[in-house]
Amino acid sequence: MPEEAKVSKAQQKAVNKYVKNNYDRINVTFPKGQKEIIAEAAQLAGESVNGYIKKAVDERIARDSEK
Repeated sequence: MPEEAKVSKAQQKAVNKYVKNNYDRINVTFPKGQKEIIAEAAQLAGESVNGYIKKAVDERIARDSEK
């Protein structure tokens, strides 16, 4: 790994603290093989897997709230 790409322990600790204070974590499990399908769909949409799943959840919440 190039020197400029390395992250110091202090920097990583700061990032972890920021994430802990600003985000909620939800662990989701899918049947075997679904991960690859989701990853491919996200890539085709030009999104990260996390962004793709978040968008899907947001769209479902919006759709359900219209009822």
